[in-house]
Amino acid sequence: QVQLGESGGGLVQAGGSLRLSCAASGRTFSRYGMGWFRQAPEKEREFVAAISRSGDSTNFADSVKGRFTISRDNAKNTVYLQMNILNPEDTAVYYCAAQLLIYEASGYVPREDEGSYRYWGPGTQVTVSS
Repeated sequence: QVQLGESGGGLVQAGGSLRLSCAASGRTFSRYGMGWFRQAPEKEREFVAAISRSGDSTNFADSVKGRFTISRDNAKNTVYLQMNILNPEDTAVYYCAAQLLIYEASGYVPREDEGSYRYWGPGTQVTVSS
């Protein structure tokens, strides 16, 4: 089991930046692949970014590629989402999710599908004003 808690959300002007953090409880954080998802009002939840256990591999949605960066610090049990050049379309509740990976093969691509992630944080609101 792992418990997740997001922080860093808030209100920012278009073109600005925010850094989200997701802190995980437990002793086995390094065994989890981590992902970020978001859900805007009246929209389905969508994939944003994901990172492998070691942090060697990342995966980004086309809508955020080049603007967002995902990283992790296993010593701090924390995964980050650095969001730059924000626009109003980025407004959403952002969720952190964890996927237990007992084994992670070389060349593993972090997953984009929600069903791969068993553990979810409560979310943090990001609002981008024009």
